[in-house]
Amino acid sequence: MNTSQLSVSREATRRRILLTLKKYSYLIAMIPLALPPLLLAAGHATGLVNLFSWGVPVVVFGIIPILDMLLGKDGLNPDEEADVPRMNSEFFYRVITLGWVAGFGILLVWSMLELASGTFNAVGGLGWIVSIGIVGGLGINVAHELIHKDAKLETRAGGLLLSLVCYGGFKVEHLRGHHVHVSTPEDASSSRYNQSLYEFLPQAYVRNFLNAWKLEAQRLERKGLKALSWRNELVWWYSISALALTAFAIAFGWLGAAFFLGQSFIAFTLLEIVNYLEHYGLHRRKLDNGRYERTTPEHSWNSNYFLTNVFLFHLQRHSDHHAYAKRRYQVLRHHEIAPQLPAGYAAMIVVAMFPPLWKRIMNPRVEAYYRGEEHQLAS
Repeated sequence: MNTSQLSVSREATRRRILLTLKKYSYLIAMIPLALPPLLLAAGHATGLVNLFSWGVPVVVFGIIPILDMLLGKDGLNPDEEADVPRMNSEFFYRVITLGWVAGFGILLVWSMLELASGTFNAVGGLGWIVSIGIVGGLGINVAHELIHKDAKLETRAGGLLLSLVCYGGFKVEHLRGHHVHVSTPEDASSSRYNQSLYEFLPQAYVRNFLNAWKLEAQRLERKGLKALSWRNELVWWYSISALALTAFAIAFGWLGAAFFLGQSFIAFTLLEIVNYLEHYGLHRRKLDNGRYERTTPEHSWNSNYFLTNVFLFHLQRHSDHHAYAKRRYQVLRHHEIAPQLPAGYAAMIVVAMFPPLWKRIMNPRVEAYYRGEEHQLAS
C-alpha cells in the first residue's frame, strides 16, 4: 500500500470512528423529555419547585448556547458511498425519533398530573406550562423529521405528535406548501428582509392554517372527493387534538384545558420562530420569465454548532434538507456555500425576540448576500 492509499485509509477509519461517536451523541436529543422530571426533582430537593419549573427555557436558551460555543462546530459529512447506505439502514436512528413520540405522550400526561396535584403556585404553574410547551416545540422538530419519510409508521407518528400540540396542519402545509414556495412571497413560513418576528408570527399562524386546508381540499378535489370528508387527513389530525383537549378537560377541568392549549401554543410558536430565522431575507431571485430560481443551499440559514445540531436532529443543516427533503437526519450534509448564522438556533431564537438586535446582526449579512442587486431586498 503506497502513501496515498494509506492516507485515504486512515481518513476513512477516522471518519467512521467520528461518525460512530456522533451516532450515540444523538441520544442528547432525548434530554428534553427527561428535563422536566429532573428539574422537578431538583426543585423538591432545594425547596425551589416554583423556580425550577422555569428550568427548561433556561437550559435550552441559556445553557445550550454557552455549551455550543465551548464545544465548537462540526463539519463532518458522511461519505456518500461508504457511509450513507449503512447509516440509512441502521434502525437505531429511527428508534430515537419514534421513541420520542411515545415519550412525549407520557410526559404530557405526567406533567398534567403534577400540575393538578398542587405542586406549583400560579407563577410556578405558568413556568411549568411554558417548559412543557418548549419540549413540545422540540417535538415538532421530531415530527418534522418523521413526516418527510415514506414509511406509514413514521408519517403517522409525526402526525400524532403534531396533533398533541394542535398543529396538525403543519404536516400538509410544510410538505406541499413550504417546500414548494420556500424563500418566495408565496410562502408564509419564509420571513422577509427587515420583517420583525412580531410582524411575522400572526401572518404565519393564520396563513399556514388556512393554506393547509386549501392544499388538502385541492388534493381531494383532484380525486373527485369532497373537502370535508373522512379522507381529509386534517380532519383526523385535528380530531385527535380535539379528543385530547376534551380528555384533559374532563379529567382536570379548566386547568386541564388551559394546560393542553397553553403548551400547544408555546410549542407551535417555537416552531414558527425557528421558521422565521431559517430563511430570513433569503429570497429566491425572480427570473425574466416570471419564475423563481430553483432552491439552492444559499436559501437557508445554516449553523454547524455541534451540540445544537445533535439536539435538533441536524435541523441546522437546513440547506441539505431542502435540497433532499427525504434525506434522513443522520446523513444531512454541511454545505460551505450556505449562509451561516453567527450562533446556533437556540441562541438565535433569543436574538430574534429582540427585533433591533436581530436586524443589527442579520441585516448586514442579508445585504452582503444581495450586494450589487439590492432591488432583490424589496421582493
